[in-house]
Amino acid sequence: MGEMVRIVVVHDEKLLRSALVQLLRSDATLEVSPQCADAREPEGEALPADACVVDGECLTGPDDGRAALLRDRYGDRLVVLATAKRPGVLRRAFDGGALGLVDKNAPAERLITAVHTVAKGERFLDETLTVALLKGAQMPLTTRELGVLALASQGAPIAEIAARLHLSRGTVRNYLATAVRKVGARNRVDAIRIVQSAGWT
Repeated sequence: MGEMVRIVVVHDEKLLRSALVQLLRSDATLEVSPQCADAREPEGEALPADACVVDGECLTGPDDGRAALLRDRYGDRLVVLATAKRPGVLRRAFDGGALGLVDKNAPAERLITAVHTVAKGERFLDETLTVALLKGAQMPLTTRELGVLALASQGAPIAEIAARLHLSRGTVRNYLATAVRKVGARNRVDAIRIVQSAGWT
């Protein structure tokens, strides 16, 4: 048997985290430890790891705290599980320096291959995700338009958005109208749905 490769698995849902741990432990050369998604270690001390398998959804959200924590701890040795339906999640993971991107619909062996590849410091990109990754690069909204839309998605009225971002109400309305047009939405609610389902927020 070759040298053991140490892997940490991070996932929000305990059942899926356990399933991923068991799948990876089917490879006798992998030493696998589970962690909860905020990267605290309820199951014991954190082990130094050669790679970290993380659900891409753990890297999303208004603050980049968990993603930054995982990058601080594991550097670029992240293997991110994602789907082609969420190009924004893929793009964030790639831009954040993750070496591995694995399709959640891939066969189990693909994840094991990705883990070994990333543990050696090499890039692994699932071919089924390449088109979605390019789409993620084509996110049509500016940072300001995305910010206005994100606040609107939380139910903030135009006056509150304007006050929080130090903009006039007319400017906020213009940003919202532009965002709706750019993503090809029917209205503000549809634009929020499109942006969230793509993983751009």
